[in-house]
Amino acid sequence: MREYFTYIIFVLLSCRAEAQMTRIVVDAMGHGDYRTIQEAINSLPNDAVTPRVIFIRKGTYREKIFIEKNNLVLEGEDKDQTTLSFALARDAWRCDHPDDWGVATINLRGSDITVKNLTIVNSYGFDNTPQQTVIDCAADSVTHRKTIARQGHQMALRSFQTTRLKVINCILKAYGGDTVSPWNVGAGLFYFKDCIMEGGVDFYCPRGWAYAEHCTFIADDGPACIWHDGSADPDSRTVLKDCYFSGYDGFKLGRYHKDAQFYLIKCRFAANMADQDIYLVPTTNVIRWGRRVYYYDCHKQGTDYGWYADNLASAPGAPDAAGINPHWVFRDKWDPEKESQQ
Repeated sequence: MREYFTYIIFVLLSCRAEAQMTRIVVDAMGHGDYRTIQEAINSLPNDAVTPRVIFIRKGTYREKIFIEKNNLVLEGEDKDQTTLSFALARDAWRCDHPDDWGVATINLRGSDITVKNLTIVNSYGFDNTPQQTVIDCAADSVTHRKTIARQGHQMALRSFQTTRLKVINCILKAYGGDTVSPWNVGAGLFYFKDCIMEGGVDFYCPRGWAYAEHCTFIADDGPACIWHDGSADPDSRTVLKDCYFSGYDGFKLGRYHKDAQFYLIKCRFAANMADQDIYLVPTTNVIRWGRRVYYYDCHKQGTDYGWYADNLASAPGAPDAAGINPHWVFRDKWDPEKESQQ
């Protein structure tokens, strides 16, 4: 019996100590607890009852980050001066690896993750000015060679089983496609606020439930900025509210090739955006729930196009634009704004 009570006291003290542990400091110059972000992550247990904060001081950290732990905050000292940077083309990675785990600058499998006040870059396309590079490729069974395009897929953030991910006041950029890839079509809950996202084709491409507010999207290349996969649940959706889109002359807003559901609320578009609605890519996929693309109070610099005229009344349930917020998107699954206030 004494051993049992000793064990209980040990557990309670451990939980109390864990709750009191508020943050670990990362400083590349050696003035913190760790010099690298990955070392700080590795130092923590997989789970915790309260968020663990890894505070990252100003500097450039040329690391590829893996997060398989839960309840974790990565917080930069200054968004513009705290940079995580790694250069990798997805096509090159897949020559030697069976899946995407490790393809991005930040790779996520854990849940209840917050990333804020950081610049996160996959610099492959910025670093490699030739349009194409040919490399050895074990996965190619015919030529054993692969042509890597400068504008090919380059992920700054890629998630797998992750749910309840918040990205706040961050810059996420790559020259190629799929820059921001929060992927968990069945259970993914993703919240973005006050972010800048830059890249090529489908450079913001959530699967599942996603909400982005006060974000800026910059297209460097490619036939679409945004994409969505909501094929696992007819309720899943991607909402973009009070966001701004700009890019190269003739950049296109978005596309999909699986069941998707888009809501653009009070968004603004640069004058040089193409006269092209969010479109269905030719596909063999069966689109079970039809076209679901909804706009409210969206405008372009110069003359507006007719295709983003208000049609919110035709959306399921005819929602009121004023009520489209994170609670409306995530329902009773999650309240990211309430968590931010605690």
